[in-house]
Amino acid sequence: SRFAGHFVVGAIFLSFLCSLFAFNQVMNAPNHEILFPSRPWLAIGSLSIDFRIIMDSLTVIMLVIVTGVSLLVQVYSLSYMHGDNGFARYFAYMALFTASMLGLVLSRNIIQVFVFWELVGLCSYLLIGFWFHKPSAAAAAKKAFIVTRVGDFGFLLALLYLFLHQADFAAQGLNPFSIPDIHEAVKVGIIGGMVATWLGIGIFAGAVGKSAQFPLHVWLSDAMEG
Repeated sequence: SRFAGHFVVGAIFLSFLCSLFAFNQVMNAPNHEILFPSRPWLAIGSLSIDFRIIMDSLTVIMLVIVTGVSLLVQVYSLSYMHGDNGFARYFAYMALFTASMLGLVLSRNIIQVFVFWELVGLCSYLLIGFWFHKPSAAAAAKKAFIVTRVGDFGFLLALLYLFLHQADFAAQGLNPFSIPDIHEAVKVGIIGGMVATWLGIGIFAGAVGKSAQFPLHVWLSDAMEG
């Protein structure tokens, strides 16, 4: 168990150092961005979904924040969780949580964002219900999982709209799931102002659920049980 904790702390510390290195590289790069080639991921009919990484000034700031805060939490947890029967399980969940958040901020493709977004939700469920032998913790985990699904439904509707209008994007040589291409589609008028607003609201609904903002805040008080 102790090995599991120290291994995760060491891994997060290395991630923090890598984030600082990436921060330095991006801030010294032209336009404060480093471009990476895309990799084929999924093919659905004529639609090709690529695995893409974005590395710009906002991304590296979030990388430093995620790894820095996570490192402090892990170090604190070594003592806080000392002697707990689920010590190794806890650090496995926290490692997955950190990896999911890193994948979230690095994603250039909105499908990737959704996948890592759901992994963050899974980790929240696992951590809130960590002491699942307590009925209150198990109930709190289920409540959080269900309420955040409501917000994620808005995110999913936004993705479905992009999927159904892929032909309009393809006509302009754009990918409907590439975040920079979505920005470009708004500029050239493929996505109108009203539609862009509703897409933004749909995606934001996911954030409302995960971050317990009104009106999807009702799971937060129970989550303290976990």
